[in-house]
Amino acid sequence: MPELAEVEFFRKRWDQAAHGARILRVHTHDTKKLFRSAPAATLHAALTHATLTSSAAAAKQMLFGFVTAEKTQAWLGLHLGMTGELSVAPTTHVPRKHDHLVLFTDRQALVFSDPRMFGKIEFTVGPEAPGWWTKIAPALCSAPFTVATVADFLRRRGRAPIKAVLLMQERFPGIGNWMADELLWRAAIHPARLAGSLGPAEVRLLWRECRHVARLALTAIAGRGKKLPPDLNVNIPDSWLFNHRWQKGGLCPITKKPLARAEIGGRTSCWSPARQKLGARPSSAVLSRKRPRAAVLS
Repeated sequence: MPELAEVEFFRKRWDQAAHGARILRVHTHDTKKLFRSAPAATLHAALTHATLTSSAAAAKQMLFGFVTAEKTQAWLGLHLGMTGELSVAPTTHVPRKHDHLVLFTDRQALVFSDPRMFGKIEFTVGPEAPGWWTKIAPALCSAPFTVATVADFLRRRGRAPIKAVLLMQERFPGIGNWMADELLWRAAIHPARLAGSLGPAEVRLLWRECRHVARLALTAIAGRGKKLPPDLNVNIPDSWLFNHRWQKGGLCPITKKPLARAEIGGRTSCWSPARQKLGARPSSAVLSRKRPRAAVLS
């Protein structure tokens, strides 16, 4: 499932291809459930001859702003679900079975495809960004995402595995399965630890790794500034758990010992038993991020 960095990658892909471009034609699969909260007919009428003027990504969602032919503001929201993807195609593109929304401009065709249809399309006309966008929880790298808010959230969900709690979007927006595994591995916290068992130093470490991994992922996957990598995940270094978590016989990049996998909190999880010991707290070196030189993570 696309997470915050992948979502930012796809946002940039559409924005770079068509920012300032006028929509000449709109194609939709009108009967598909992706349009359950955004009638396709309304979207057709408003976006035909509209101009793409802005875009933003938050958590696992994207918002594209348009100025319509009538000079009103329109908002297109996209949630990629498990298999959604935004791509750019030539203006001669012929919509395929899973291309549920295609916006044709005089430059390119903007394609939203979703084979399993767990994604969602939202659409609103109005001067302000809609409520379904503004109610998204504060970003991991934002000032409102504090140690105190994380500690309070973990305390109120203290009997749940920390892996499951990290997937709750109302506090950890944009974190999905791989990011949760990555930051727990870096923090040397076992994914099955109960959220309420983490001490104050561990909570601070977890908060710090949430922000750290978010920044690293955004840079590696979505690029710096306006620069967009040629494809997803091409810049992720082997010092990350990410590149080893599903390898057969995969080894921990730090301990060089086998990784383990099991379902925790309803999701398949990967961790390093030699590094993330159930019932054990991270060492003082991990808590302070003062790791040996050979173990320093990118």
